[in-house]
Amino acid sequence: MSTLTEAPPPLTPTAPEKKPPRKRGRLVPYWLLLPGILWLLVFFALPMIYQASTSVQTGSLEEGYKVTWHFATYWDALSEYYPQFLRSVLYAGSATILCLILGYPLAYLIAFRAGRWKNLIMILVIAPFFTSFLIRTLAWKTILADGGPVVGALNTLHVLDVTSWLGMTSGDRVLATPLAVVCGLTYNFLPFMVLPLYTSLERIDGRLHEAAGDLYAKPITTFRKVTFPLSMPGVVSGTLLTFIPAAGDYVNADLLGSTDTRMVGNVIQTQFLRILDYPTAAALSFILMAAILVMVTVYIRKSGTEDLV
Repeated sequence: MSTLTEAPPPLTPTAPEKKPPRKRGRLVPYWLLLPGILWLLVFFALPMIYQASTSVQTGSLEEGYKVTWHFATYWDALSEYYPQFLRSVLYAGSATILCLILGYPLAYLIAFRAGRWKNLIMILVIAPFFTSFLIRTLAWKTILADGGPVVGALNTLHVLDVTSWLGMTSGDRVLATPLAVVCGLTYNFLPFMVLPLYTSLERIDGRLHEAAGDLYAKPITTFRKVTFPLSMPGVVSGTLLTFIPAAGDYVNADLLGSTDTRMVGNVIQTQFLRILDYPTAAALSFILMAAILVMVTVYIRKSGTEDLV
């Protein structure tokens, strides 16, 4: 009799044991974040804490300031300078709306119709950044000068009659009026509106427009149902990037306006640099920051999008 012996099963190669990742590798992202965190702490958090302590101090520059937890400074500052706060919100809101009206068609043109001219138009949009903010604002003093071509054209078209009736200009003058301040804000912050809008519009898949056309949608319906809803992140980002710095701006109101067009930024600058009332200036700064934070939070929630560009 012959005995059959079973062959041993083939040996399957065993995968080498995975070594647990080194602890040092896990810390790499945190080390990369460390410079940014330190920057925020040194140049943002610490100055904020210092200003917060300044806002509750009492005293004078000669005698020195001491922290006495004098929170009444906030109420005194708000009750005295609330017209400047309202004016800042009004001017910044007007400039933001104008930037959106002017910037959306321009961003749409760059994203969908510019073709080979896209890069050139983008350079023209950001060209104002190549010069100083101060120089750009001073240029508007020449543009809106009394007796200049712009004022002459507005007089011929009787536009100044309407703006005077609305309280935006004074007679035949444009300089030292609310209209001049809003024009300066609109010009200086328009690129902050165009760039997020362009980025958001460029992300839209062109096949969606083709699909809307295949469903016999008219161009205005395509824009209302497809383009504008998909560009809302850019609209929200652009309006925030325009409104927030415009509300705290003081250069345009100082150079293009008058004492009747002063914004809260002008008051803060005066309190810090001229009157040297540091607690009031710090309190005004925190009131402005809190007001903008509340408005931004409500605006983002009402806009229905948190996907900001």
